[in-house]
Amino acid sequence: MEHTNANISSVGHHLSHAAAGFQTSPFDEATVVVIDAIGESDTVSIYQCHYNGACMAGEKAKAHYNRVYHQTYPHSIGMFYSAVTKRCGLNPMDEEYITMGMAAYGDAEKAYTTLRNAVIDDMDGPRFKHNLHIGLDEDLTFLADVTVEDIAAAGQQLCEEMIRDVMLRARELTDSTNLVYMGGVALNCVANSCLGEYFDNIWIMPNPGDAGSSLGAAAYEYGREIRFNTPFLGTNIPGKYPVNNLITELLEKKIVGVANGKAEFGPRALGNRSLLADPRGKKIKDQVNEIKRRQKFRPFAPVILEEHVDQYFDMPVNQPTSRYMQVVATCRYPKRYPAIVHIDGTSRVQTVPADNSGIRKLLEAWYKETGCPMLLNTSLNIRGEPMVDTRADADRFEKEYGVKVIS
Repeated sequence: MEHTNANISSVGHHLSHAAAGFQTSPFDEATVVVIDAIGESDTVSIYQCHYNGACMAGEKAKAHYNRVYHQTYPHSIGMFYSAVTKRCGLNPMDEEYITMGMAAYGDAEKAYTTLRNAVIDDMDGPRFKHNLHIGLDEDLTFLADVTVEDIAAAGQQLCEEMIRDVMLRARELTDSTNLVYMGGVALNCVANSCLGEYFDNIWIMPNPGDAGSSLGAAAYEYGREIRFNTPFLGTNIPGKYPVNNLITELLEKKIVGVANGKAEFGPRALGNRSLLADPRGKKIKDQVNEIKRRQKFRPFAPVILEEHVDQYFDMPVNQPTSRYMQVVATCRYPKRYPAIVHIDGTSRVQTVPADNSGIRKLLEAWYKETGCPMLLNTSLNIRGEPMVDTRADADRFEKEYGVKVIS
């Protein structure tokens, strides 16, 4: 076989996160913040980013990244949260999202002071007294007299405080009111809800964790803007979105799966590989959790017609929409929609704009049929398993778990 020489270049971990975010964003210039567990040695990075040089052939010039601050291992917000996750009896580097949901059931005050005094060092930036790498060296055993829910609540509160400190630093060191936020910690949608207090415009690419880094490395080498018009970039199950069949099943059985079109890029099910349900039923949440083999306390998200969101949810400051399930909002009518409201009265909202997507057409039909502009939307998978990707996966899901999956 004849081989050709190829130029191979490498891109740093945090720089790949930054490029994946900035070059898919709608901004010409922005502050980019990256927070994760660790990349090489960096755990927090702040960049001032813009496109520089002359435009050629109608394309934007090359993206420029000026790093103005970074924090390094072992001082890591992401590792801290993973240590808390392990102490709560969950799998670190995997089930941090469960810790986030568990936190709403706890009393942060019962564990906050002990946790903060034991691990936080009040020096410059988020710094820790111990190596908290996923709890292997320091597993927080000193928190023996409180519940895991209290520990989760205190850990979440401390995480939010440290993220706020990073965002304040980012505002001080840069002159942009546009924020691009990336890294695995950017998946903490509860913490994300405060970002509008510091920035006017916010973009979190729908795959901000390590799974999106390949796009970031390619984007950095490409150098120019990437028009990110849709998160539906994966495996295709062809056919027209089955709106009528889904409506029929929802009206009769209240719960149905859909596997149609291209799979979502990122960890959120956004309507093409989703388990959908009527959000109004009192027993729906428990039924869906039972199907997915999840803990009963776990919340579910609503997907709603974007023009109706303000009627049903108090959206965070400067974040009036949430097209990729990236923030939480207080539900105005929690008793009407118990299936999509967490114990603290909030919901991780997904808003759907007036586009041509299948989930948009389904919501329009559902609203016309029921007067309800939203559905419960969760990923079409079972806890611990990957999401349904192909029609064969959908057939297996339908057979094993007794839920009709329509393509």
